[in-house]
Amino acid sequence: MEYLVPITLFITGFAMIFGIRYLVNKEKMAMIERGINPKDGQSAPKPFISLKFGLLLVGLGLGILIALFTTIITKITEEQSVAVYFGCIGIFGGVGLIISYWIEKQWLEKRGEF
Repeated sequence: MEYLVPITLFITGFAMIFGIRYLVNKEKMAMIERGINPKDGQSAPKPFISLKFGLLLVGLGLGILIALFTTIITKITEEQSVAVYFGCIGIFGGVGLIISYWIEKQWLEKRGEF
């Protein structure tokens, strides 16, 4: 019975990978049959992805730092500090994404694409 779990995991993992690969291949074949190049639209440039992730990580770092100072200054219990940490991480991570959106929007408006 103890060998059943690894065998089942291996078989289901293989079946999942095989199924995904089969469906992707089938999708590409259908696109070729319709006269569509499967390479088109898949490699669209994303110029702001680094900015977005960078500002998100800065926001998360600031959230953790603010939460740390808040818990030290207010001397709240450990159970309450968990809520402060999660709240600050969510708020400052969201603020980082909003700033990223604002910068991207300003840049696109300047170029006349927005």
